[in-house]
Amino acid sequence: MNPLLSRITIDPAICHGKPCVRGLRYPVETLLELLSSGMTTEALLSDYEDLEREDLLAALAYPNRLAQN
Repeated sequence: MNPLLSRITIDPAICHGKPCVRGLRYPVETLLELLSSGMTTEALLSDYEDLEREDLLAALAYPNRLAQN
């Protein structure tokens, strides 16, 4: 298993149980939408100071893990 995936958490009390980064209220789907719209990782990290580069890498790795199942 990719160690980055441990950064993805699912908690029914946070964002209605959507996969989020480190229990923060940043759903993986939102981060993927921002990245796919052309926002750079540097811009995301600047706008959301509590995010780390590894969080974005985990968000990118998460759909790959789902596709393997």
